[in-house]
Amino acid sequence: MQCSPIRNLFIAASLLLAQSTTQAAAHPAFQVEVSGQGRPVILIPGLASAGQVWDGTVQHYCAQQQRQCHVLTLAGFAGVPAIDTPLLASVEQQLSDYIREQGLVQPLVIGHSLGGFLGLKLASDHPEQVGRLVVVDVLPALGALQVPSMSAEQLRQMASGMRENMLRQEPAAFRASQMQSLRSMVSQPADVERIAGWGQRSDRNSVIDAMAQMLGDDMRQDIARIKAPTLVLGTWIAYRDYAPKAAVEATFRQQYQRLAGVTIELSDNARHFIMYDDPAWLYDRVDHFIK
Repeated sequence: MQCSPIRNLFIAASLLLAQSTTQAAAHPAFQVEVSGQGRPVILIPGLASAGQVWDGTVQHYCAQQQRQCHVLTLAGFAGVPAIDTPLLASVEQQLSDYIREQGLVQPLVIGHSLGGFLGLKLASDHPEQVGRLVVVDVLPALGALQVPSMSAEQLRQMASGMRENMLRQEPAAFRASQMQSLRSMVSQPADVERIAGWGQRSDRNSVIDAMAQMLGDDMRQDIARIKAPTLVLGTWIAYRDYAPKAAVEATFRQQYQRLAGVTIELSDNARHFIMYDDPAWLYDRVDHFIK
């Protein structure tokens, strides 16, 4: 996906009248930008990302397929004020409330990374509210990636230790670590800089706490409660020096084995930010899924 600094003027003009931004007092865990008219789509970005990561996706679905896009930016990320309650639980509950209050009937939910994890939590705990779910490159138990046998308590201890280590890092070392990670997650330098900019505007404690919350959680059993048809889109090329595609795919299938009817596909061209590295493939897979 190419997110030009100057959006296509025709598309921008066609959406302008329908566009609004809200951060109601009842939903401090996220901001929402709403655009378009039609069947509802909720798009959730990943760790320290802004909702603008979905700009190309919004253009594809709102402008071309008569859908209404509700794009979140989470508290503490990309300049949105932080909150003092656990982010993942707060977003999940407040998003459920938002769906009910806005009268969104079984929306399509698309989440990337941490946003995909939140989509899994929402669809597990509020299965009647989600119509279809698209999860972009995340696992139900990311902390158990290398050691699948880790218990829930071991995952919590591991995540707590990681959190403490990251909080002790000097700011310069923390930023350097972020940049090193980003370069493995997306291919184009311009995209690296854009994502890094959102990270610089994010609250460091919020980012670390959210990462620890995700790594310390294990949803491999909980996803059995999901009723929504689910599409999982993953990547493998960033890990090809360590594991072949077949091994990465086997990990996805093992972790999602309790989600009945799940469809899992891996891109051969994209790193973690699939919406940037291989947008045509992402749109094609989602288009087929929601027909």
